[in-house]
Amino acid sequence: MHKIPITVITGFLGAGKTTLIRHLLQNNEGRRIAVLVNEFGEVGIDGELLRSCQVCDDEEESKSNIVELTNGCLCCTVQEEFLPAMQELLKRRASLDCMLIETSGLALPKPLVQAFRWPEIRTGATVDGVITVVNCEALATNQYVGDLAALLAQRQADSSIEHETPIEELFEDQLACADLVLLTKSDRVDEQTQVRVQDWLKQNLPPGVKVIPCQDGKISGDLLLGFNAAVEDNLDSRPSHHDTEEDHEHDDGINAVQLILDQAFEPSFLVKRLQTLVQQQEIYRIKGFVAVPNKAMRLVLQGVGNRFDYFYDRPWQHGEPRQTKLVLIGRELDQVGIESLVLQEEVAGFRSRK
Repeated sequence: MHKIPITVITGFLGAGKTTLIRHLLQNNEGRRIAVLVNEFGEVGIDGELLRSCQVCDDEEESKSNIVELTNGCLCCTVQEEFLPAMQELLKRRASLDCMLIETSGLALPKPLVQAFRWPEIRTGATVDGVITVVNCEALATNQYVGDLAALLAQRQADSSIEHETPIEELFEDQLACADLVLLTKSDRVDEQTQVRVQDWLKQNLPPGVKVIPCQDGKISGDLLLGFNAAVEDNLDSRPSHHDTEEDHEHDDGINAVQLILDQAFEPSFLVKRLQTLVQQQEIYRIKGFVAVPNKAMRLVLQGVGNRFDYFYDRPWQHGEPRQTKLVLIGRELDQVGIESLVLQEEVAGFRSRK
């Protein structure tokens, strides 16, 4: 029986990984695709978004083809959750053409790929390629790697320079493991800035790795699938900051806060409230579903930094609780303070209604 080709989709929080996978599922060109999603936190936002793309013929097929792992970072939990989930999916490999794994924005790609050397998985699956999704706007505005021009100058002056922050090291590891880089949200910067970001990426990628601009996840599956790289057999050429460590350590200060609220919110005023939160606490990412007063449709809300996007994705289903569910990921976040501010009412238009 053939090995299932696995495509690993990695990238920072809010780079657009889920949007990319949704588009690929909706434009699968007859491919039978399974998806494994690594959530950070207990509320399955990304898994629910993917299931709602209405590709599978029935609800049971959707549930079985999209598997969520919620036990923290995928690179740290390969034995607890990843291995049994993969073993179950491999039992169905005769009915699958390929599989996508969406890592959390905090996961290192290389430890995950190493798991495909295990005998329990090796005979049934191979890592076809690693796709790293990079937010062009964030990179250009120094949200993740500091001053881009200064960083480039430092690298040119000293090739041995090392970054001290975990986020910078994680970004470098994601680039070093990539077979292809997708540059998202490049339409939000001018042409000169986009060229500058692409030039910097090319100088920091392994030879031959291409950078392709991608808007709203709209890219052909023919470009993302079929690398035939057998990445698990080629890891020595993909260096990592953690190659000499037995186990890597995460910043324990990073946590997720989940809000499950019975209230409905006007989108614009909820966004203003969340933007205030971003200024008060170190929040990297906000995502979730919002109940809107007098609307039969569910609102999807996603935020990175001070920028928020939202859209209606589907009607509320019969018997489904019309709740607002949000996940906020950041450093040492205060659950009580966040919930208090989100629920606070103001006369000037922000209202929460049951």
